[in-house]
Order: sequence, then structure tokens, then C-alpha cells
Amino acid sequence: MSQLNVPLQRPQPDAGAFLKAVTTDWEPDRPRLVEYLVNAPVMPTVVEMTGRQWVNPGPDRASQEAYWDNFIAFWHHMGYDSVRLELAMAFPRPGRPGGDHGRSYAETAFGPVGSWEDFEKYPWPSPAEASFFPYEYVNAHLPDGMGLISCHAGGMYEHLASLMGYEVLCMALFDQPDLVEAVANRIGELMTGYYERLLQLDRLIAIFPGDDMGFRSGTLISPEHLQQYTLPWHRRFAEMTHATGRPYFLHSCGNVEGIMPFLLDEVKIDAKHSYEDAIVPAAEFKRRYGDRIGILGGVDVDKLTRLSPADLRKYVRQVVDTCQPGGRFALGSGNSIPDYIPVENYLTMVDEALK
Repeated sequence: MSQLNVPLQRPQPDAGAFLKAVTTDWEPDRPRLVEYLVNAPVMPTVVEMTGRQWVNPGPDRASQEAYWDNFIAFWHHMGYDSVRLELAMAFPRPGRPGGDHGRSYAETAFGPVGSWEDFEKYPWPSPAEASFFPYEYVNAHLPDGMGLISCHAGGMYEHLASLMGYEVLCMALFDQPDLVEAVANRIGELMTGYYERLLQLDRLIAIFPGDDMGFRSGTLISPEHLQQYTLPWHRRFAEMTHATGRPYFLHSCGNVEGIMPFLLDEVKIDAKHSYEDAIVPAAEFKRRYGDRIGILGGVDVDKLTRLSPADLRKYVRQVVDTCQPGGRFALGSGNSIPDYIPVENYLTMVDEALK
């Protein structure tokens, strides 16, 4: 890693250049960077490479501020033009332990809202009571030139499926469509209130939610059901965002080809994130839709994990060479930076982009 030029000593963020690169046909001299999520150990390792000491947030205000200062420093010194931050209202739901590695997984067999009685008893959160301290602190402490990209963590479909349970939801779509509609609308109304607060942040440059609606060969429920229950709420959030002059991006894993017409013509997303070469490589997606929306990311996570640094450089260069022409592009992982990606590989991807 000694030959890498990152982290940068003198970053020069330009949020305006990022937005121009993603939303117009302008081709910058190097691809602008974007990332959806970055997990440990990458972020602490990078922060400590800049000479800072990593601090995990505790209950006291000082450790929380130190954590968010480091959070900002990571995005700044890695050459990003913005900080991406997502938090969520508390939607209690069951989880399934993941074993010794410390992960947990969503419970798919059932959820806390499987009946009308559950719906009435569920402790629905309040947007007004959600803590906005991290957003407000980061918004107030961004370096010159940087912007803030935010969203409510978890998308409409994701919260619907986790609150009802995926298996229960699939049956209720046919047995209790009125309950599905009520749960989706309650979630949507609450998230609307959350976005009303987010859109008041003065350094916010874009709304960029994640809502994983697909798997390898199609959407997790039918495109028609997504268009009936959840995508209209994305349209609502996008309309709110566009009314303030900001773009609305979308991260969604899996094969979502069945809902792309709705995302383009009804939701009117400005850019799409999450690409897997085994489904639709970013270059192919660019060929299909790059004249209408931006391409965010594109570096397949499997390759980002498994390739040697030298081979990864060649692959990243190929992604840039096929996605950068014509503009509407920012480089990053095809999904996120989970804890199993080698730190050197992540730094290599960014280093190649900055060249």
C-alpha cells in the first residue's frame, strides 16, 4: 500500500463537479467518486492512516462528535466530494443471529405486523422524535467544497417486507391486500415526515436511498405489486427532492429490469446504483439507460474482493473506459464496501480512479 496515493493529504472536494458529472453529459478529467456504505475495518484503517485516532461513539457527546469528525475525515481524505450518511427511525422487528462472526440476518418467515391486530398494536415511530444530531453535526462541519448525501436508511419495500415478514407479505398480497396497503402507506407517511426534515439541511446535495427490490433473476415481488404499493412513495420522495432543486438517486440490488420503466418515467430517478456483473454490468446498463440517468458505482464487489491489486486496476480502468464516455457517471463499488473486502483492494480502486 506504500505506492498508493490515498488517503489524500490535500483533498479538493467539489460537490458541484460531482453533481455535474452524474447528472449531465460532462466528462471530468477523472471520474468523480461515489460510495453507498463503507464498513469496518476499511473506515477506521483509512482514518488512522491520516494520523487521526479512531473513536467509537459512546453515550457521551464528546465521543460522538469525535466519531463524526472521523467519519467526515474518511470521505474527505479519500477524495469524495460528499459525505453519505443514512440513519433511520426505529422500526422494531425480529432478527436472526448469524453465528460467531457477529452478523445478524433479517427474519423472513414472519414479522411484527402480520395482522390488523398487529398493525394497531405496533409501536410506530415518529419522524419528529427521530434524532437528527448526526445529520446536523455533519452538515455543520463539512470541509469547504463538500456536500452531504443522505436518506432514510432502509427503503419502502425493505421496511414493508421486514415488518410483515417476506413470506407473510407474499401471501398477504393475495389474501389481505388491504393490510399490505395500510402497512405500506403508514411507512410511506412516516418516511415523508422524515424527508421533510432532511430536506431542510443546507449542505444536502442529493437524496440517495437504498431499497433492495431484486435478486439474481427478477424482483422479489412482482413489478405490478411494487408499482402498486411501494414505488408511488418513491415518486413522492423524488417529487419532494426535485422541488428543492436536488437530484434523487436510488440504490437497489438485484435484477430490477421489470420496474425500470416506472423508475424512469414515474419516479424520475436521476441516477441508479448497485450493479453486479452476473446480472447487468454497469457498462451494459450505461448502454441501455445512460442517456437518461447517471450510473453510480460499477465495480463488481466479487471482483473487488477476489482480484489481485494489479488485476483490479485493469478491471477498474475497464469500468471507467466503458462508463465515463458521455458523462452521467461516478465510480465506486457496485454495491458497498463490506468488511471482507481487503483494505488494499479498496484503496487500489480509489487510487486508480484518482489517476
